[in-house]
Amino acid sequence: MKLKFELLTNLVKTARTQKQKIFLSVSIGWIILIGYLTWLNGINDMALVKSFKWDEWIWFGVVPAIAPYIFYFIWQDPKNSDKEE
Repeated sequence: MKLKFELLTNLVKTARTQKQKIFLSVSIGWIILIGYLTWLNGINDMALVKSFKWDEWIWFGVVPAIAPYIFYFIWQDPKNSDKEE
């Protein structure tokens, strides 16, 4: 548990470049926008049950926002990760 907490605090404390800040802002904005549109779609639905559709939000909001970071992590150059440590 201590290792996970240290990893999270290190992720928060690291200095980010302008490019990284832009990518993170766009990803968070995308998740919020899709969440709003999913909520609005649930309210305007013709069905009697007007609820938030979590499956739509996860598949159209969260997954597309996180996928580029996963691909970057998989395909990153191992030489760059050695320099960061």
